[in-house]
Amino acid sequence: MTASLPRTPEAPVLVGRTAELRALADAVARPPSVALVEGEAGIGKTRLIREVLRRRGGRGRRVLVGSCRPLREPFPYGPVFDLLRRLPDGLPAALSPVCGVLRPYLPELAGRLPPAPEPLGEPRARRHRLFHAVRALLDALGPAVLVVEDLHWADDGTRDLLRFLVDDPPEALAVVLSYRREELPGARLPLGRAYHHPPGTTAVVIPLRPLDVHAVRAMCAALTGTPEASAALAAELHRRTAGIPFVVEEVVRALPENVRRAPRADREALDGMTVPTPLQEAIADRMSVLSPGATAAVHAACVLRVPAGEALIANVLRGTAGRPAAAADSAGVREALLAGVLHEWGDDQYALRHALAQQAVYASLPGPDRHRLHRQAMGALAALDPQPLVQLAYHARRAGELARWQRYGEAAAASARETGDLALAVELLEELLSDGRLGRMACGRIAVDLSRDAVVGLTHRRATALLCRIVRDQHLPEGLRGEIRLHLGLLLYNQAGRHEEGRINTEWAIRELRRRPALAARGMAALAMPAWGDHPYRVYERWIEQAEQLAAREPGPSVCTAVRANHLALAMYAGDPAVWEQAERLIDAAGPGGDRRQVARACGNFADAATCLGHFRAAHRFRRLGRRLAAECGAAFLSGIVEGTALRLDWYEGRWQGLAERARHVLDVMPGVSGIAADAHLVLGLLASARGEWDEAAAELGAAGLTAPHNAPAPVLATASGALARLLQARGDAAEARIEAERGIARIRRKGIWSWAGDLVPMAVTTLVRGGRLPDAERVTAELAEGIAGRDAPLAAAALVACHGILAVGRGHREEAAAAFDTARTAYAVLPLPYAATRAGEAAARCRLTAGDRGAADQLAAMAERFTDLGATRDAARCRRVLRGHNVPLPSRRGRRGYGDQLSPREREVARLVGLGHTNREIADVLFLSPRTVEQHVAKVLRKLRVGSRAEVHGQGRASAP
Repeated sequence: MTASLPRTPEAPVLVGRTAELRALADAVARPPSVALVEGEAGIGKTRLIREVLRRRGGRGRRVLVGSCRPLREPFPYGPVFDLLRRLPDGLPAALSPVCGVLRPYLPELAGRLPPAPEPLGEPRARRHRLFHAVRALLDALGPAVLVVEDLHWADDGTRDLLRFLVDDPPEALAVVLSYRREELPGARLPLGRAYHHPPGTTAVVIPLRPLDVHAVRAMCAALTGTPEASAALAAELHRRTAGIPFVVEEVVRALPENVRRAPRADREALDGMTVPTPLQEAIADRMSVLSPGATAAVHAACVLRVPAGEALIANVLRGTAGRPAAAADSAGVREALLAGVLHEWGDDQYALRHALAQQAVYASLPGPDRHRLHRQAMGALAALDPQPLVQLAYHARRAGELARWQRYGEAAAASARETGDLALAVELLEELLSDGRLGRMACGRIAVDLSRDAVVGLTHRRATALLCRIVRDQHLPEGLRGEIRLHLGLLLYNQAGRHEEGRINTEWAIRELRRRPALAARGMAALAMPAWGDHPYRVYERWIEQAEQLAAREPGPSVCTAVRANHLALAMYAGDPAVWEQAERLIDAAGPGGDRRQVARACGNFADAATCLGHFRAAHRFRRLGRRLAAECGAAFLSGIVEGTALRLDWYEGRWQGLAERARHVLDVMPGVSGIAADAHLVLGLLASARGEWDEAAAELGAAGLTAPHNAPAPVLATASGALARLLQARGDAAEARIEAERGIARIRRKGIWSWAGDLVPMAVTTLVRGGRLPDAERVTAELAEGIAGRDAPLAAAALVACHGILAVGRGHREEAAAAFDTARTAYAVLPLPYAATRAGEAAARCRLTAGDRGAADQLAAMAERFTDLGATRDAARCRRVLRGHNVPLPSRRGRRGYGDQLSPREREVARLVGLGHTNREIADVLFLSPRTVEQHVAKVLRKLRVGSRAEVHGQGRASAP
């Protein structure tokens, strides 16, 4: 027998139980009915029942709730009589005379019960009359819900009584019984025998399963009060808790406040957490009833950490190897399974139910016992073929055997590397390097392997800290230290986003690698990537020239490929028209092994450069090839870089549906990886800006790099500056918009790569023209023209045409401006860049409309529809406001005219903004509507969504966003 889990405050919402909630609610609503709710401890049986009772129980029905207790001595019929004596409104006036037999069992109600009948001598007859009396009393109550929980602890008498009731339930009674099937006695039947419901009775069995990762994530968000929880945190929570709601809830409530509120907390947030006290106590209760043999089996399974067969568990607990399990060993495993302490994970695979249970049992073991079991686990596992190297390394470390841990750990990392699992290799090497007992040369050797693996992976925080410590050791050989520092520099720049530190370490590494020219050349080639820092273009050219001089002296093809690829990427970023054919030749000449990783890196850089230039078709080809090669090499960071570029490509090409969700997913699965995160934040900022969500847009653009421009990729900064300037201009802050645009132009001017300025210069010119600084606007336009002269940069070239249109507007030449905007629209459309093309089309139409050309209204209306199709809510609303201002009748919106209880397109827009927390006035500003009109839309949204307040619309924002 085991104790119940302690009750804790419930999650504010019930998640992951939609079908089960509906099934139970339907059964309760259709008496006579019997609902059997089954599931393991902590799975949420009580929570589900309470939710149904909250929603339906009080509708003119009495609700009677009782529960069985894990008492050592039986208390016949106790749970049923306990709930009857707590009748909320007392007893009905007219009761069957047979109810008088209940007087001794319900003394609190004796005064309202009929007189006691004559006693019966035969025990079976007495029991039958008692059962009949209970049924008669329940029948007299009228509509009622009878709930008895934890039926697995029921005594035989209670089980017999309940079986009597459900075999012929009163017409208005709904019976709900809950239990843990694994703890039911005998044949594990909740009522002692198979239940066959009588005709006319609704009967349903509702098994509750563990929550999946999505439900755990929703539960975490509900418990923390945040819009959504980190996917990485939810995945780790699911792993540690097995999706059991009670365990999830206890862990989340035990998290520090800063972690609970962090929008993208990852699995590291759970490291070092102790098992919550209620869970420790619940597991201790379960362990307390086990025999010594079963306890030993649980301890062995706990130390093994992963599901294992009976034979392995037996060998660990007995200190043997390769022997079958004895009968006593099997009996111990079986007892632990029946008690719910061990869980069956597959055929002959047993382990504790979840990681936190394992952690709690492990913590209860004395140190000497733990060490002994780990040594015995090593002996048992070493006899297997093939040897499970990762497990052997773990047990060697826990047993305190340093030499064996180092040997097994390095072998396991090498094996993981060969199979392409670099994340596992990094994790194993980090564990080794974090131990202060390793010798200097062992640390150096392991650090080299770690640095090589980590530089193409996603996890970087721990590796970066460890490598920083290692390179401070001046007694390491200089060349070895230089290689470690080189990869550290790349980690700091690419993954950690600490660009200046990365540059300093890379330059330092080059000096240390003077006797290793191949590695020095790679460092120089890395410093030649122009997204680093804000140096003039010539600085990058000098680095690549030095790299090629060194690489020419090296016979290995890998370093030549790496240097050549970066040289071509540098030229491509600048818009060199001769580079495309050379890039294709480099890719075609790729060889196996290291070359393929270098080509994967090259393809990622080429795809990024092509995207910056506006060569989207070429970018897609490089992206697809880079993703395939990165997957083949197991280079997760390179795969992430390609995915970040894909987000920007979809933004540019107008594939906005689901794009925000994809960007958030990238941030969740690749948390804290600077280069990839910058792309995702940029796209989220651009999408939010197009929808008029100013605060979210500003936050995302800041996260893309504007809040720390010295640690952000320069092309992303240029686009983000242009977007923020547009946002500030739209909000009426013209001075700040001009400052931001000029700040972005200054960065481009210093670097001298004007092919990156396509998203920035038109907005900079606009702010200058509107600020009355036409000569400055003309000078910036001339700089762009000179900067891309002879360059293959179609996006910047289209932007240059748009700038001429903006200058023409500033000069008052409306017809000239309209013609320029039409040309820009065509140039953008060819790329294709539909959003920019539509903005240019809008500008052309507005110029003509202002000049009195009424025919331009149709063009502006068409642009409004295109904005709507893209998801650019704010832009579409702006076009319609201009049309209204010129007294132009607005065309009907596409779609059906009657929406009934469904939200119309306009109402969906309003619901999204309400869900994001905007006030009516803010919504009116975004959609160019009057506050009174917005108020009417909000009222319709609340009515159609059947909610009582704006707060309940939460979630509509992101759900309907592109």
